[in-house]
Amino acid sequence: MQIRFYDEKEDSLLKFAVIIAKADGKYVFCMHRERSTYEIPGGHRENGESILDAAKRELYEETGAVKYDIKPVCIYSVTAPDEFGGAETFGGLFFAEIEELEEELYSEIERIAFFDAVPSELTYPLIQPKLIEEAERRGFC
Repeated sequence: MQIRFYDEKEDSLLKFAVIIAKADGKYVFCMHRERSTYEIPGGHRENGESILDAAKRELYEETGAVKYDIKPVCIYSVTAPDEFGGAETFGGLFFAEIEELEEELYSEIERIAFFDAVPSELTYPLIQPKLIEEAERRGFC
């Protein structure tokens, strides 16, 4: 698996939005109802949706964030032989500082958890730490 980072790419290539989020200085991770591992909020971009709008929607759906500041970090790509036919797939990486969360979650996410550091039980352990490292390198987090 290969992960790359870019400052720019054609917007139409971006298929995913991933949001590294913090609240009160702690990382916010999600646990999907069908998994027992943690993941960064994010997901697929819908037809006709800007990548920023996808990031905002996913942040709300997966964390319940209703008041936050969100900023683009960069473009990332993943190339894996067993994913998307081995093609390089692009996404937008964002950082959000969450100020307020709703009481309940209404999506496929069972719960959110807050961590001082990145947890070891990750859904995508080969990808998520690299995204966080890049955001930190660029002055986010």
